[in-house]
Amino acid sequence: MDLLAPSPALRRSFALLLVGLLGLALAGCGYNNVPTLEEKAKAAWGEVQNQYQRRADLIPNLVETVKGYAQQEREVLTQVIEARAKATQVKVDASTITDPAKFKEYQDAQNQLSGALGRLMVTVERYPELKSNQNFLALQSQLEGTENRVTVARRDYIQAVQAFNTEIRTFPGVIWARLFWGAKPMESFSATAGAERPPAVKF
Repeated sequence: MDLLAPSPALRRSFALLLVGLLGLALAGCGYNNVPTLEEKAKAAWGEVQNQYQRRADLIPNLVETVKGYAQQEREVLTQVIEARAKATQVKVDASTITDPAKFKEYQDAQNQLSGALGRLMVTVERYPELKSNQNFLALQSQLEGTENRVTVARRDYIQAVQAFNTEIRTFPGVIWARLFWGAKPMESFSATAGAERPPAVKF
């Protein structure tokens, strides 16, 4: 029996120590940063879609309520209905955030819906009875809350995308992104005309 030979328990402990050190080295050098930041950005994108869907779900009830008081505003109501249809028909999936054309199509459709909603809310000013209708007031409140949630969700997504894109373009993240993850830059929302003003949903 060789007294200098390490025991099986010692060899096992040494192997576990090496695996642990290798794991720490990989974690410390940013190997996991790319997928971690990617998942965070995807989750933020999901929240953006969730809030836009919430807004789209409110619109039919809003249009019906306005129609009951302001049937003569058919053109504006039609614009809202058509913009909603277009916004909900744009198909989005995980690849949308890395495809500039698909992302722009989605953003443009949502911007058109925002514009149509703004025009609808402006027309409501001419109908005092509608402005005091309890159903309309509840819908107005929900819409205002949703617009705020959309703003927050977009801000969180923009920040998550900025962190991800920075990681895959800087050292050492660029190495992991290219060699192991095949990561592509994600698209972010750009400001639209009048974006410095909140949506026109005040009464």
